[in-house]
Amino acid sequence: MAKIEKSKAEWQAQLTPEQFHVTREHGTERAFTGPHQEEKRDGMFKCVCCGNDLFETNSKFDSGTGWPSFFKPAGEGSVSEHTDRKFFMTRTEIRCADCEAHLGHVFPDGPQPTGLRYCMNGHALTFKPESKA
Repeated sequence: MAKIEKSKAEWQAQLTPEQFHVTREHGTERAFTGPHQEEKRDGMFKCVCCGNDLFETNSKFDSGTGWPSFFKPAGEGSVSEHTDRKFFMTRTEIRCADCEAHLGHVFPDGPQPTGLRYCMNGHALTFKPESKA
């Protein structure tokens, strides 16, 4: 699938200022200020920019960090990893695989079964509850 590409003006017209700062300027929201921190309903967390499925609720856990945290992505091709060397440290940045939106970072201090903590910015996510048919 081809990457979703838009101009800066197109992204700014689509997103709130907070969403644009986080996803397109690689920003970070302050801890405990973003949406979805307390979301526990069954469903799917999606990319705020393109709607790509990113994380299922059943992989979400309370890390106590102030950002929505997950132990695995929704699928193999949901996210991409990139080396981030800002702030005099090396971290693994996580982006949406479809539109390259900055989502957050992954750390090796999460729960089993993966041992990973995908620490995501709430402003980079939307939530779609599971429909009860």
